[in-house]
Amino acid sequence: MNLHLSIGPLVSLVAGILILAMPRLLNYIVAVYLILIGLIGIFGTGGLQLH
Repeated sequence: MNLHLSIGPLVSLVAGILILAMPRLLNYIVAVYLILIGLIGIFGTGGLQLH
């Protein structure tokens, strides 16, 4: 059985849970998410793909 996880949806899931748990962190979570997605888009996922 192969388990393939992509980093984008995983980060989205964690960010969504944190926003639900602590709504005051919304600005920080969105900023960190956008920075991570931007860095992944620029540099590629490279060795971050989990199989």
